[in-house]
Amino acid sequence: MAQREFQYKQVIAARVDLEMGKGKLAVQVSHAAVSAAETTRKKNPEWFHAWLQEGQCKIAVKVKDLSELLNLKKEVAQMSLPHSLITDRGLTQLPSNTITCLGIGPAPSSKIDRITGLLPLL
Repeated sequence: MAQREFQYKQVIAARVDLEMGKGKLAVQVSHAAVSAAETTRKKNPEWFHAWLQEGQCKIAVKVKDLSELLNLKKEVAQMSLPHSLITDRGLTQLPSNTITCLGIGPAPSSKIDRITGLLPLL
């Protein structure tokens, strides 16, 4: 089966050095997806609605540590892409204020791929 090309996508980058449990990781990635989508809906509604119409493509990738995640955030901000950095409240597995994930977009795939295209899948 051929892989479909999407004009718009969302990418969520998660830190693997934190060794979060599967449930914790799923929740942090979910926070990033929802928060970044809301940012896009407010700042780039045409991207948001096009992404919805295409089926809401999401890709989860991994970054090795906080430094890599913050460098990624810097690149995303320089390209003016909508994004959301997620900080945990520290109620379960992680200390308070631990930065866990970065949600990027939805935005045009060509723009996101310039920054995240070489990151390994989660």
